[in-house]
Amino acid sequence: MLTVDSLHQYYGGSHILRNVSLEARAGEVTVILGRNGVGKTTLLKALMGVVAVKSGQIRFDGTDVTRLTPYERVRRGMGYVPQGREIFGRLTVEENLRMGLAYCPARTPIPQELFELFPVLKQMLGRRGGDLSGGQQQQLAIARALAAGPKLVLLDEPTEGIQPSIIKDIGRVIRGLAERGMPWAGGRRPAILLVEQYYDFAAELADQYLVMERGEVVQRGAGRDMATDRVRERMSI
Repeated sequence: MLTVDSLHQYYGGSHILRNVSLEARAGEVTVILGRNGVGKTTLLKALMGVVAVKSGQIRFDGTDVTRLTPYERVRRGMGYVPQGREIFGRLTVEENLRMGLAYCPARTPIPQELFELFPVLKQMLGRRGGDLSGGQQQQLAIARALAAGPKLVLLDEPTEGIQPSIIKDIGRVIRGLAERGMPWAGGRRPAILLVEQYYDFAAELADQYLVMERGEVVQRGAGRDMATDRVRERMSI
């Protein structure tokens, strides 16, 4: 679904992403791990077109999208949950969810299955997004990204600042999307690219993993091998 080849990105004179290559396959969770400041968030922003890349190629669903705008990538089937959630605080929960359907035909209904994934959102449809707790806002941000049934879901540290019970709920949703798909999108099983620092959460979900250091991918492998590959130790160096 997603193929990234030799990606380089700069902020001013700083070389942020260095020759990054990766693949994310439909129906699998690909986890990107690494400490703060290694380029994980920049990588997701580059994949969404929020920041420009200097060189390299991003292919999505068989098409080169390297120079496309963010909204063009969304129309092609990318869904993005940014770090910090970035919901619209003055809009209601329902209005936030409808923003996830902004490019769909008028009067496209909000998929009711989203409320099965995140029951709290149905109870709070009329409440402003800014009045929700951090965990509820994270659930809203994920539901907004899923509303249009994307082929690829980019998640940037969804566990950050979230209470343990909601982390477990989010983990169940991510695994369910990969294994069972989205009924409101014909059962499509999206490719999921998850940026995470919380090792245990990542290890439970990963089909494939990559570790980044100083803008480079320094280690990769199957999720089931993370313990034997000593990934936890690598992250603590």
